[in-house]
Formats: sequence, structure tokens, C-alpha cells
Amino acid sequence: MIATIELKTKKVKIDLSKPLDISIPIQDGNKNVNAWYIDPPKITPERIDNDIVSVAEGAVVNFNSITFNPHSHGTHTETAGHITKEVHSINKHLKQFFFQAEVITVAPEKLGDDYVISKKQLQFAIGNKKREAIIIRTIPNTKDKKSRQYSNTNPTYLLEESAIHLREKGVKHLLIDLPSVDKEKDNGELLSHNAFWNTKGNLRLDATITEFIYVPNKVEDGHYMLNLQIAPFENDASPSKPILYKIIE
Repeated sequence: MIATIELKTKKVKIDLSKPLDISIPIQDGNKNVNAWYIDPPKITPERIDNDIVSVAEGAVVNFNSITFNPHSHGTHTETAGHITKEVHSINKHLKQFFFQAEVITVAPEKLGDDYVISKKQLQFAIGNKKREAIIIRTIPNTKDKKSRQYSNTNPTYLLEESAIHLREKGVKHLLIDLPSVDKEKDNGELLSHNAFWNTKGNLRLDATITEFIYVPNKVEDGHYMLNLQIAPFENDASPSKPILYKIIE
């Protein structure tokens, strides 16, 4: 099914029958991706009057309860409410869901004991392109990203200068295949979160950060339409399902 989308400067076509899913799902147990020092998610059938409500146990329906944290357990999209005293819900502030996006691949640079993504790297990868969303794939890009245990591993992160660069380019939606845009242990400074959302100026409540994506190697760098889907949680963050569609020129 071909759909036509009208952009500011032209109309483009996308094939809705060929979605490219770049989300990591939440699953029960230790094989789930994890960060931030908490237990894995749990998906378990409820007990009612000592009966397990599961078809496998003789019930007529499956009736599972799910315990998880969106920041720790899979692809999630967050608003500035993640780091502000005032409550800002992702469900209230993300009101549009299709965006022009650019997929870029970056080899993190060594900086002391860390691996980082620098402003220079983003400038090289994005150039003069004007995009509403930037999707960052880091290399090496192996499938174990979908089940990696990140706690106490000091993962790659974005330098503050990089987040400022994206903000100044007008990027509203930043997606990355890491647990955070910031250093795992940074004494609570959260430099890139603060810079991207501009917490020292006009707070960008219409901007989002999506972490824990996985961009398969078959997805080439370049221009796409992004459908950023979230679950309707009234919370600073929600599990999300970003879908890419290749643009038919």
C-alpha cells in the first residue's frame, strides 16, 4: 500500500507494506535488555481465588500482569519531564507521529576511559540535511544489543556539544541505540538531556529522546519517514515502537 505524505517542500511516497521496526520489545526474564541496576521485567499470569489465570493452566483466557520500567527494559520515548520537577507527560506532549528522519551510523570515539559521540561526528554524518528526527546507530552493531545487560558497563554516550548541535539544527526527536544519551555515572549532571531539552532556556516540551532502539544492519543510512508510536501512559516516558518507512523518490 503506497501512501503520499505532503512535506513542506514536496510530496513523498512511502510503502506502508514495508515497515522497518527499530524497537526492542519487552519480554519476561533475564534475556530482556536491561540497565540502571534493577531486576528484569516480569510477565506473569494473575492468581484469582488460588487459580492461575492462564489457558495452559485450565483457564479460558490468558490474564497476565506486567512489571517493568520503561527506562530500563526496552525501547522507550521520553519527554523533558524525565528530568524536571514539574510533571510533563509524554502522552500529552507528543501529538504528532510522522517525521522526516535521517539514519546515521557512528563509530564512537575514545575519550579517556569512555567512548563518546562527538559534535564533529554528527556534523560529518548529517551535513546540511534538515531533519525533524535523527536516528543514531552505533557500531559495532550486533544483535546482542537486544539483550545486553548494561548496568555498570559505562556505555557510549553523547557529548554535551553533540546534543547542543542537534538542538541548534532544529532536531526535535533524537533516537539512539544506547540506554542513555548521557554517561552512566555523571554525578547527576545529565548534560546531554539538559542540553537537548534546553532546560536553561525555553524548555522544549515538543522534543523527545528515544533510547534502546535497535537498527538492523539491513537498514541503510539515509532519509526515511519515521512513525514514532507510543503507548498512552501518562508518564515522563512510555514504551515505544518507532517504525521507519523508506521514501520512494
